[in-house]
Amino acid sequence: MSWNGNGGGGPQGPWGQGPRPPNPPDFDKVIRMARERFAGKTPPGSQRVIGLIVLAILVSIWGLGTGIYIVAPGEQGVVVRFGRYVDTYGPGPHIKLPWPIDVVYTPDVESIQRIEVGYRTRLGRSVDVSEESLMLTGDENIVDIDLSVQYKVKNAPDFLFNVRNPQRDLSKVVHNAAETALRQVIGRNLIDTALTAGKERIQDQTRAIMQEILDSYQSGISIQGVQLQQVAPPAEVIDAFKDVASAREDRERAINEAQGYANDILPKANGEAAKMVQEAEAYKTAKVSRAEGDAQRFLSLLAEYAKAPEVTATRLYLETMEKILAQANKVIVDPKAGSGVLPYLSLDRLGGPERGGPR
Repeated sequence: MSWNGNGGGGPQGPWGQGPRPPNPPDFDKVIRMARERFAGKTPPGSQRVIGLIVLAILVSIWGLGTGIYIVAPGEQGVVVRFGRYVDTYGPGPHIKLPWPIDVVYTPDVESIQRIEVGYRTRLGRSVDVSEESLMLTGDENIVDIDLSVQYKVKNAPDFLFNVRNPQRDLSKVVHNAAETALRQVIGRNLIDTALTAGKERIQDQTRAIMQEILDSYQSGISIQGVQLQQVAPPAEVIDAFKDVASAREDRERAINEAQGYANDILPKANGEAAKMVQEAEAYKTAKVSRAEGDAQRFLSLLAEYAKAPEVTATRLYLETMEKILAQANKVIVDPKAGSGVLPYLSLDRLGGPERGGPR
């Protein structure tokens, strides 16, 4: 059984003193009092009948008094008959066989209970328990962790029959499962994970392992929540960890600055490179097109030259001279002009740069 006797007062319930059944009446005393009351007033044969009637009335009162029970809201009524589990009932009035045939236990299955791992709250202050809070991480560092666990009863029969003393041992069972699960999870993670972004994952993994352990015990306990209260390096090396954290922050800041500079320079460089490539492509296209045009024009001239070489040569000479002479200053002097007279005086070139003269 999961409860102990409490002296001679009946069975011990999982949440303290169980329902104390009424003491059975002293039938001999009642019958004796009835005989004394009716002595001399009834015939001798009727006294036995009266005694049986009184006995039946007392048995009825005893049966009704111990056969009706009420399960309060938030509780479950677990009926045990001669020590064997019978059934579980919800809140409300119910009927059972009289004591000591049936015994009812009514554990609370709605209230959320709480345990603390790695610390204890006393008078509103948190006191560290180092033998529970110091744990070894996967990279062989020590971390100081405080954990809070909320739980409740989910299966009243398992809770009553598989926990030796529910009132005394329940918190110890949950506490041991929590510490075991947390040490297992921390041993799989690096200290940086535990100190920074991995806390939520550690909580979820710890809760899952705790529930698996408690279910393997068939304890009837449901883990409602697991919350990391503190995750920090041990006090002896916390200054060194702060220096490491500061250096890590400096590294992250330098990386972010370099990334920002790269994000600013690379788009510009990529743009300039694309611009140069496009200009080169345009230059190549222009040169190729011009070369193809010159080649096509040369071929056309060659065909015309083959038809009339002298005419074509003269035309090419005239066209070339036209282009050259179009950009030159030309002075035409009549050869019949007198030889003693200056045939041409470039007055516009004698005035200097301001008047168009020589520079």
